[in-house]
Amino acid sequence: VNSEGGHPACSDPAPWAPSMYSESLPASQRVLIREVWADNIDEEMAYIREIVERYPWLAMDTEFPGTVARPIGSFRSRAESNYQNIRCNVDLLNIIQLGITFCDADGILPPGCSTWQFNFKFSLRDDLYAQDSIDLLTQAGIDFSKHEEHGIDPHYFAELLMMSGVVLNDDVRWISFHSGYDFGYLLKVLTCKPLPEQESDFFELLRTYFPAIYDIKFIASSCDNLRGGLNKLAELLEVPRIGPEHQAGSDSLLTQATFFKLRSAYFDNYLDDDQYVGVLWGLGTSVSGSGNSHGNHSSGYAFQGSPHPTSMSHLFHGNNGSQHQQHIHQPEFEVAQ
Repeated sequence: VNSEGGHPACSDPAPWAPSMYSESLPASQRVLIREVWADNIDEEMAYIREIVERYPWLAMDTEFPGTVARPIGSFRSRAESNYQNIRCNVDLLNIIQLGITFCDADGILPPGCSTWQFNFKFSLRDDLYAQDSIDLLTQAGIDFSKHEEHGIDPHYFAELLMMSGVVLNDDVRWISFHSGYDFGYLLKVLTCKPLPEQESDFFELLRTYFPAIYDIKFIASSCDNLRGGLNKLAELLEVPRIGPEHQAGSDSLLTQATFFKLRSAYFDNYLDDDQYVGVLWGLGTSVSGSGNSHGNHSSGYAFQGSPHPTSMSHLFHGNNGSQHQQHIHQPEFEVAQ
């Protein structure tokens, strides 16, 4: 960090960590999305530790390899079924990207770098995935050969994140969109364990690591004529995208801008935290501890279609170096037709 509080790597991107500028904007308004790989994660996390105190509002998005399974069992509510669907897929799959955009309580971005895109180690040979999701991410520009060779080790990332001031911090506010899967993957990385069987235990963990969460999809559900995914909502609010769709850095930046536009246009820049903090769209027990969803947990998984790699025996024997396959106990499952 230089004497003006800037970031040398932001003004002079290194060849091993290219960055994306919003070239269509005036120079004074340009935003940098910083690529982070194994080579530069220490440097970038050091800078994040410097700025999180001044910019403690974090918009977040992840990219992951789709869904490959569904839970088998009976459930007392749609929310419980949704959670078990998240749990079985997060336990089986591995995160590909994490995007985080920093800002202050007024939505002001830090100068220079505001957004970091963390690229994790992921192997199309060894890790399980849904082919349609991989095709979509490839079309969006994700280079899976680079992820395999230069991707961040998730265990090392978890160590750095635990020391960053970003998690386990009551002063940090997280902004997300329909984020059950996003926070599921983050909890898996941080705890190095499968997700809890019960949804209530999941929210207890979530409250520990991420005490204050806003889910834009839940907030927008209380507004007339605001429906659809993040892109649709941004379009309705006239929020422009910076960077490519289906990459976590760009999506986190769009999430940040959409949240503050929504708060301004529909809530006069004030959200009642008692009503909106700690609720994830589609799940039944909030981070704040309200809600009473306590359905039965699933008895196993049913795989959807033909997950890749097609041979899945490695999932249950802890080989091939995946993020924590050794923790997964072999479930009962049937192949979905």
